[in-house]
Amino acid sequence: MMLKETLRSIVKAQQIELKSSEQGIERAMAQKIDLLLPFAVILSGIRRCGKSTLLRQVMAATNSSYYFNFEDPRATSFELSDFQKLDEIFSEEYGESGNYFFDEIQNVEKWELFVRTMLDKKKHFFITGSNASLMSKELGTRLTGRHLKQELFPFSYCEFLNFTSRKKGVDSFGEYMRKGGFPEYLKYGRSDILQELFNDIIMRDIVVRHKLRSPKVIKEMALFLISNVGVEFSYNNLAKAFSLGSTNSAIAFISYLEDSYLLFTVSKFDYSLKKQAVNPKKIYLIDNGLADVNSISFSSNMGRMLENSVFLELRRAGKEVFYFRENKECDFLVKEKTAIVNAIQVCYELNEDNKKREIEGLIEAMEKFGLPEGLILTYDQADELEISGKTIKIKPAWQWFQR
Repeated sequence: MMLKETLRSIVKAQQIELKSSEQGIERAMAQKIDLLLPFAVILSGIRRCGKSTLLRQVMAATNSSYYFNFEDPRATSFELSDFQKLDEIFSEEYGESGNYFFDEIQNVEKWELFVRTMLDKKKHFFITGSNASLMSKELGTRLTGRHLKQELFPFSYCEFLNFTSRKKGVDSFGEYMRKGGFPEYLKYGRSDILQELFNDIIMRDIVVRHKLRSPKVIKEMALFLISNVGVEFSYNNLAKAFSLGSTNSAIAFISYLEDSYLLFTVSKFDYSLKKQAVNPKKIYLIDNGLADVNSISFSSNMGRMLENSVFLELRRAGKEVFYFRENKECDFLVKEKTAIVNAIQVCYELNEDNKKREIEGLIEAMEKFGLPEGLILTYDQADELEISGKTIKIKPAWQWFQR
């Protein structure tokens, strides 16, 4: 519980800090935000990907609004009962407003109770948070049907071009593929920015939040997974490799890493959900730059960098993604509703040594799901093949990213 005057001083200080903050480039998602709808807009994503900047951009488009950042170390003792004081301070200092902007609200237990109450009073909310599972749990209880959820990622290739004033092409795409899309890293170019971000995620979003007694193990597992992007893994093997004692511990650790948006798991496609659950999965990462500065083996493998970039583009577009493996393998299947609609193979350079393997894997997936056309994404090759009545388009990834 906080004293009202202490809370007032924090609100005023945050307003000053807010006005001095840079607006940054306009994010593509800003155009999707509509505060006039009778829902709370919930924006989740990894730390430092630009959620607060997007929040400020949306705020700038409103006539009047209230703002509070719950990540502020001066507000660590804020609890549910303090919302009433905060609301009184807003009204006393800034007059009446129907728009609330709350940053990193997951730090306050049962925050959704206040939001639900104010939604019933026709107020509007734009809320950010850095933990996918925590936000979903709360949204699924007291805010069911009263929220719209959005996920923000580090810069897309288009946003990278805007931020760096570069032109689209193979050279700029190569730079984006290596550096990723975290704004501060692109601005200052310091590896320690992403190294500290990685440590913050491990410690603050995972170890502290889940009260883990062995931070070394979760960090080592995260680094191992970073070094094995696109490689199949099983929870049982992870449990053995890191002496976790049980498969359930491995499952829990992976879920913590996913909740923090550090990585994503991709399942092998199967019509049986039970088989999907037990089949080996693959790991992909939130950002190539973050992986690059924290793992030597990732940065030395251009094929993995390209594959991870393609996955992120699909995930950023909200696609439901699987991998395919029967006799051969195909990197990505895209599912819409109940049907597989696209099969995509990723190959840094298609040559005589790998052409047969890449094409056969794609063709097998196309035949399995009745697809007349498939796609191979490369770093900078373009071609088109007709095989057994099916079309395979070969495209440079930097062109496909601009689709």
